[in-house]
Amino acid sequence: MAAVSDNVVFVLVRRIDERTERMAQELHDVKVRVTALEDGLAGVNRRLDRLEQWVERIGRRLELSDA
Repeated sequence: MAAVSDNVVFVLVRRIDERTERMAQELHDVKVRVTALEDGLAGVNRRLDRLEQWVERIGRRLELSDA
């Protein structure tokens, strides 16, 4: 009887280990994707900053002011 319950425990531990490995891999994939999103967002923010500077420069050249 002890051998059967040891075998059941071993099977359960193996399943837990496999699930843990899958979760670790999925977490790694999520981290990679989040990093890519952060890099993309940083690029968008840089472009928006340049666009804002460009619009301000145009406004100065046209001598526009906020009234």
